[in-house]
Amino acid sequence: MALGDLMVSRFSQSSVSLASNHRYNEDDEDCVSSSAHGDSSVPSRRKDSEAATSSIYGNGTEERDATATATSMAYLPQTIVLREVRHNASEASAPLGTSDGIALAPKWRLKERMKTGCVALVLCLNITVDPPDVIKISPCARIEAWIDPFSMAPPKALEAIGKNLSTQYERWQPRARYKVQLDPTLDEVRKLCLTCRKYAKTERVLFHYNGHGVPKPTANGEIWVFNKHYTQYIPLPISELDSWLKTPSIYVFDCSAARMILNAFAELHDWGSSGSSGSSRDCILLAACDVHETLPQSVEFPADVFTACLTTPIKMALKWFCRRSLLKEIIDESLIDMIPGRQNDRKTLLGELNWIFTAVTDTIAWNVLPHELFQRLFRQDLLVASLFRNFLLAERIMRSANCNPISHPMLPPTHQHHMWDAWDMAAEICLSRLPQLVRDPNTEFEPSPFFTDQLTAFEVWLDHGSELKKPPEQLPIVLQVQPKSLFHHYFVDYDHSVFIDSDLLQVLLSQCHRYRALVLLGRFLDMGSWAVDQALSVGIFPYVLKLLQTTTNELRQILVFIWTKILALDKSCQIDLVKDGGHTYFIRFLDSLDAIPDQRAMAAFVLSVILDGHRRGQEACLEANLIGVCLGHLELSRPNDSQQEKFLQWLCLCLGKLWEDFTEAQIMGREANAFKKLAPLLSEPQPEVRAAAVFALGTLLDIGFGSSKSSLEDEFDDDEKIRAEEAIIKNLLDVVSDGSPLVRSEVAVAPVINVSTALARFAFGHKKHLKLAAASYWKPQSSSLLTSLPSIAKLHEAGNATIVSLHMSPLTRASTESQPVAREARISSSPLSSSGLMHGSPLSDDGIMHDSVSNGAVHQQRLFDNAVYSQCVRSMFALAKDPSPRIASLGRRVLSIIGIEQVVAKPSKTIGRLGEAATTSNTPLAGLSRSSSWFDMHAGNMPLSFRTPPVSPPRTNYLPGLRRVCSLEFRPHLTGSPDSGLADSFLGASGSERSLLPLSTIYNWSCGHFSKPLLSEADDSQEIDTKREEKEKFALEHIAKCQHSSISKLNNNPIANWDTRFETGTKTALLHPFTPIVVAADENERIRVWNYEEGTLLNGFDNHDFPDKGISKLCLVNELDDSLLLVASCDGSVRIWKNYATKGKQKLVTGFSSIQGHKPGARDLNAVVDWQQQSGCLYASGEVSTVSLWDLDKEQLVRSIPSESECGVTALSASQVHGSQLVAGFADGSLRLYDVRSPEPLVLATRPHQKVERVVGLSFQPGLDPSKVVSASQAGDIQFLDLRTSRDTYLTIDAHRGSLTALAVHRHAPIIASGSAKQLIKVFSLEGEQLGRILYYPSFMGQKIGSVSCLAFHPYQVLLAAGAVDSLVSVYTHDNSPAR
Repeated sequence: MALGDLMVSRFSQSSVSLASNHRYNEDDEDCVSSSAHGDSSVPSRRKDSEAATSSIYGNGTEERDATATATSMAYLPQTIVLREVRHNASEASAPLGTSDGIALAPKWRLKERMKTGCVALVLCLNITVDPPDVIKISPCARIEAWIDPFSMAPPKALEAIGKNLSTQYERWQPRARYKVQLDPTLDEVRKLCLTCRKYAKTERVLFHYNGHGVPKPTANGEIWVFNKHYTQYIPLPISELDSWLKTPSIYVFDCSAARMILNAFAELHDWGSSGSSGSSRDCILLAACDVHETLPQSVEFPADVFTACLTTPIKMALKWFCRRSLLKEIIDESLIDMIPGRQNDRKTLLGELNWIFTAVTDTIAWNVLPHELFQRLFRQDLLVASLFRNFLLAERIMRSANCNPISHPMLPPTHQHHMWDAWDMAAEICLSRLPQLVRDPNTEFEPSPFFTDQLTAFEVWLDHGSELKKPPEQLPIVLQVQPKSLFHHYFVDYDHSVFIDSDLLQVLLSQCHRYRALVLLGRFLDMGSWAVDQALSVGIFPYVLKLLQTTTNELRQILVFIWTKILALDKSCQIDLVKDGGHTYFIRFLDSLDAIPDQRAMAAFVLSVILDGHRRGQEACLEANLIGVCLGHLELSRPNDSQQEKFLQWLCLCLGKLWEDFTEAQIMGREANAFKKLAPLLSEPQPEVRAAAVFALGTLLDIGFGSSKSSLEDEFDDDEKIRAEEAIIKNLLDVVSDGSPLVRSEVAVAPVINVSTALARFAFGHKKHLKLAAASYWKPQSSSLLTSLPSIAKLHEAGNATIVSLHMSPLTRASTESQPVAREARISSSPLSSSGLMHGSPLSDDGIMHDSVSNGAVHQQRLFDNAVYSQCVRSMFALAKDPSPRIASLGRRVLSIIGIEQVVAKPSKTIGRLGEAATTSNTPLAGLSRSSSWFDMHAGNMPLSFRTPPVSPPRTNYLPGLRRVCSLEFRPHLTGSPDSGLADSFLGASGSERSLLPLSTIYNWSCGHFSKPLLSEADDSQEIDTKREEKEKFALEHIAKCQHSSISKLNNNPIANWDTRFETGTKTALLHPFTPIVVAADENERIRVWNYEEGTLLNGFDNHDFPDKGISKLCLVNELDDSLLLVASCDGSVRIWKNYATKGKQKLVTGFSSIQGHKPGARDLNAVVDWQQQSGCLYASGEVSTVSLWDLDKEQLVRSIPSESECGVTALSASQVHGSQLVAGFADGSLRLYDVRSPEPLVLATRPHQKVERVVGLSFQPGLDPSKVVSASQAGDIQFLDLRTSRDTYLTIDAHRGSLTALAVHRHAPIIASGSAKQLIKVFSLEGEQLGRILYYPSFMGQKIGSVSCLAFHPYQVLLAAGAVDSLVSVYTHDNSPAR
């Protein structure tokens, strides 16, 4: 399958998988009016669920077994939420992607490229005179440079050999300067070396020495030359030769005992002590044989067989092979000299042989050499790479003649590598065709099957290989499948100093293996960053870079995919892409409509990397109209199209990176009304799209770091700029309360250190006006610090044992005078005046004026409407108390930009908590301060340390350089003058404003997506399905037991008692459906998990460090899969935890505020929530006039339903089997039934409770009937209603008299339980029969139970958990259950 088809297949599957994570039943599709349900393909789970729903609401004509199946499925919701990549990591840590991220150093790049500029050829042949230390056989090898020296006069033969050798070398490096010395003297060699070094300058010099006519090198490594009259051999010390040639250099010694020379170099440079290649001098040596070896003399070899292998490898290899194969009987060896074609033309026999030989030798070297050595020898220098490839052949051939060629750096033996068998086979096939090609030059050339076979082997490896297995041997062959012009381009500097024939580039369009090779390469790169690194190390980069110059349509999606994988590993390639104009290729692909959205998202990713921190890339893309292309696709996008989510996300990120710190692009973006086209994306269902849109909008804000303006900025009307920025800010403020932490964090932070976005960016540019808005907002408040600072007032009244609230209370403006004495006199009337709390307030006049100068330059501030500044201040405080610890920290940093800091000390906890780490501090104190000067350190020398709230679990410091307020102790020696705030002293420092901004995470986190496999599916789905099937089987068996078993009485004796050691008693409890676990929480939002069978505490942790009113509800999300713990606080905050039952391993998956604002006159929100697994919706309300409907999969508020009551909501219940039903109980005892599918959701309003008391408990009755409800009021009565048939109750139970505190209704068994503040629990059947009454603990003294605070039934068993104000949690069962 082609990669394009594979990509379409994989991406379409992944899109369906992602879209189907939120599975609605057919009747529930209208539950969320703004949702899109456009997927035509859904998993079998959804089909089963739809079948179940249609059966439930059908007319009863279905078969009995089908009805039973449908009924079972109705009880087992198929929806799974919060399973995206963004939920895998701890929410408390910034999502910076994987370790395979974009910031990895490019290890594959060479430190420097080399070029051999000059070649010195020294031939000491002395033809007709044999050396005295050599005894030659007869017949003996005589051929030198493929010339018989005895076929002509010696001087003429010597000159012809020298010229031929020079020609052989020039084929490998035509641009080098060649100098030949024939039978030279010592002085001639010296002049030759000095001349070569002078010409080559810093380039490499090659010194080739042929010593066939002189004695062997001496034991000291001296080589021999001649005197002027050729009567004497003169030794040439290696030290002198080395001093003449210097470095970098490469030596080729073709003589007997050549290892002697290498040993002399090793001793000279002390290679033995510094490693095989450890010399600081770049010196490479190739020697023909070992110390005690002589060159082969057999007539089957040329005399210079070593040189022949290095310079004419194809000819030498074929002659050697032909003499050893069966072909020698049918092929005349002289035909080898007549092989048709050119070596650089792959469509000829000679060209294909050269191509195959290069692929084989590259593959051998890649598989046996360390990567660094491979890079140095085979990728750094064109001539050196060619010589070392040919050296592998020399080793193979000369070992057959009992010679061992030696090199420095030393190479491992390769003469028996199995790839030589592949070469022999290819050579045999080519030679077998040679006679026909020679006889008839017009015979059609048939390519060798070598590359097809090797690509097939590579494909087999891809089907079964992995990172843990041996890398594929065929990777270099994929490289060789590309045209030779590209391979040559690899060794050419990018100034194009070497000309590349355009005709060779056209060969790209007809390469028979290229398409398949690129497809396989794409599959390999998709295996992970290790595969990308392998491919880059083998040298694939210049190939795919050059391929961007082609216009072949079939290659587009493959090349985009390959570049996506490369840039996901190495950002530095952006420079090469812009230099070669590659960015235009991706802009054209981005603008094409024939590619699927996910592929165009890859093109947008590539462009984003090109733009990231690269001004030249930004300028080039701006000139190429990238803004117009991206905005055009934003206009064409269909709302809520799940197929385009990734594409829209990367369009936004691409625009953001283009505008980032680039004034001209920002101006052009505002002129194009980009903010109007981005604003609709803030309501997209995918959080990543919303976060990316916030990122892009934020980069359009100009805060003016510095006083210079561009010419474009002068042309753009200042009023238009203000209107545009005001519109952007208003759009951003609308998503401050978004349900996704990913989105909210982008509202608060900046993408990179150099540029800021969102509120951080806005705060930097408008600090003065924001402070004035804050002062105006707080001024109407009471002048008393105790009332204007509720958190401190609480401490003053309650003492040190009180938990500090994280409520961001408004501060009172203390004074308008500029004199410190006057301010202190004004504050002296306050009960807290002894601490000098308001001294140096950021809201005082001097604090405001202090910020009018920034970075040494006075900036003209552009004024917005005061309402905008006021809304910004409120949003900043909302972020500072965000349910996500990370975002709350970011919010505090935004406040610090305008000089406001939160200084909080956690109260000491004297009672140790079993299973939890103890945290202590000296004195609890909360408030907002500008600096340590708010505390009068010089008066009284308070021994206090004030800290911001620590975050659990610990997280990385995301802002290097910013002082860490969370660990800074405010002491006298840390502060400056009393009137200079610590925050402003940092902000005013030269060049520090940019570095103080918090960092954005959406871009780096989004890049991590492309580092992961995109073409393969996860292999753990079968294991997940198996676990779910086991849970479903368990649930169905126990549901049947609950529905059909007779429960006569609840046992008064609990099967387990647990002392939670909660100081304020148990607020709420939860029984896990599949393990013997009970989860309990108190008013201080401490959560503890207990195994009631083993009697052990499994885990304990704080929901957050500074609670307000306690936890209102615990429930499980995805209970049939890996369940998550949803914790709803009374202030409306919702936090969802994973690994909650493992000690110390709990991680916050997400958190958000489920309700915003409250009714006039209401002091507390008193939030109530309920979770509906079937629809994936969370319902929340309280002292507000609406019921909020949150889609947890989208992490988005999708609807606010008017409660249509003047009273607050005190209880909520969503049907667990019908996704559209919701009933709410109110403080006046009334009930309202809503159908969330309807435009007018209120179905029924009734008041079953006669007394005006709030509804304490509310639930749908067990079974599939969507209209039967049980309601309990604080007055003590329990009412049973059928909302479909009548507004009146059909059964009333007077359970308690004015003291009912808790109600629990079993999900499947026909029983309910109620609890009383008068230390009593009662259990009833649905017919009103009392089944049990619990008054006492099972102890010797018969101690009475505490006031009941919470009740919870097990979902699938008849177990009741009861919590009381005395910190005990008990678990009860009925009499018929087996003893535990």
